[in-house]
Amino acid sequence: MKLTPMDLVAQAKQNIVEIDVDSTKKSLETSLVLDVREPAEYAVGHLPGAFNIPRGVLEFKIGSHPDFQDKQDAHIIVYCQTGGRSALATEALNKIGFSNAVSMAGGFKAWAESGNEVV
Repeated sequence: MKLTPMDLVAQAKQNIVEIDVDSTKKSLETSLVLDVREPAEYAVGHLPGAFNIPRGVLEFKIGSHPDFQDKQDAHIIVYCQTGGRSALATEALNKIGFSNAVSMAGGFKAWAESGNEVV
């Protein structure tokens, strides 16, 4: 059976924790925030304090990123534009040892549409 990208996202969401925008807002001070969108998307606007590592290179770059080195136990909030890439990224992070990574449901779109601060 051939899987679609949305099938992969749905499967990932069964294996991860998702949090809503309000929970994200409450956790910004105590969490690392990871934007897995492309650099051009990040440059247009992102959550306060977010670090950008695109989904396509995440597994290769996160271990050498100074803000994530030796932080496998840190609480990490992952987001993308609408929640698909962040679900896949969160699942991958959990698999490589970042056990407290969660995905923000609805992504940057939901964050911005809720009237929250965008940098």
